[in-house]
Formats: sequence, structure tokens, C-alpha cells
Amino acid sequence: MRVLFLLLVFANAAFFAWSRYVAPPENAADPAPLGRQIDPDKLKIIAARDLPPPAPPKPVAVAAPPPAPVPTKCLEWGSFTLADAPGAEKALEPLALGPRLAQRRTEELAGWWVFIPPQPNRPAALKKAAELKGLGVDDYFVVQEAGASRWALSLGVFRTEESAQARLAALRKQGVRSAQVGPRETLVPKVWLQVKGADAALEAKLKEVAQQIDGSELRTCQ
Repeated sequence: MRVLFLLLVFANAAFFAWSRYVAPPENAADPAPLGRQIDPDKLKIIAARDLPPPAPPKPVAVAAPPPAPVPTKCLEWGSFTLADAPGAEKALEPLALGPRLAQRRTEELAGWWVFIPPQPNRPAALKKAAELKGLGVDDYFVVQEAGASRWALSLGVFRTEESAQARLAALRKQGVRSAQVGPRETLVPKVWLQVKGADAALEAKLKEVAQQIDGSELRTCQ
């Protein structure tokens, strides 16, 4: 019994020494709990009505709609005789139309013409033609076909009397006094100058150019 008692005492002493100097602190234990406490006198309870309003949600960016396409149209200016067409094209050169400019050729029934009455013979007709050139008039031809109009000088054929009168007025300004307007039913080759993809600004410029040639017409392509 004495030996058992001594062993028990020795075991208690060894456990105390181990737990006091050797065993690690428990995981759940906080060695400095007071240093980690929040100062209670700084805590403040805020009522819900005193809370600041929540920040408004940021607006969702909406993609801007694509710009509406600029309306364009096809316009044509005319009609011109084969001799007049190059001059009309030259008047359009400042607009730099490039591939947007094209020609449409037609045959139109001319109901009116501007002309100088028939001369007695060919030499007299050629003399009258020389007078026209001297006044700066280049768009004419001498009628040589047999008939009542032989040796007359044609200064243009037109679909309407109004257009013919406009041509006559322009010739008067150039000093041509013997020309007159009369009916003439004939098919005449004509040229329309077409401008594709014309917006409002270009249309306004085309109207200004068209006003330079009396009797011409600017319209939507047919």
C-alpha cells in the first residue's frame, strides 16, 4: 500500500508540472481578452429613421440609336441636244460629282423650234451661220433637206413653246434679231444628266446651276 501511495503522489506531481510548464494553452482561450474588447461607451444605437437614405441606383447606360440615314434621291437635268450636253456637264464640274453623274439618252417629240427663216440659197445660209458665230452662238445647224424649211437655220427644238420662247429670249440677249419660234413636229435625240444619291444640300446646288440655262428642267429621275 505504501508503494501504491507513493506512485500516486509522484503521478500527481508530474501532471501538475507538465500542465504548468509544458502543455500549450487551449485553442479557445484568449490570452489577452481585455485588450480585444470594444469600448462600450463608444457604441451608439441609431434608429432606422436616422439612417441616411440609400444611394440611388446608377442609371443603366442605354446605347444611343443609330442616326437616321440622310434621305437622298436621283435627280436629272435636261433635256439637252447632243451639242448642248457637253456644256451642261461642264457647268456641273464645280460640284465634283464623279461617278454619281451619268447620262440618259432619249428621243423626244419636239413640237416647237427656234429658227431663222430659210435663206435664198446655200451661200446665204452659210453667211447667216457666220453671223451667228460672230455673236457667240454655236448651237445651230443649217437645214439642207428638201422642203419648205430648206436653208433655214435651226437654233433648237423643244417639247413646249415655253421652252422655245426661253431659248429665243436668250438669243435676243446675244444680239440675234432674225430668229423666231414656230411649231415643228420631229423626233430629236436628247440627253438628260442624272445625279444619283443627291441630298437636300446637293439638290439646292443643282437648282442654282439649272437656272443658268434657260429652258432646262431639274426633276426626279423617271
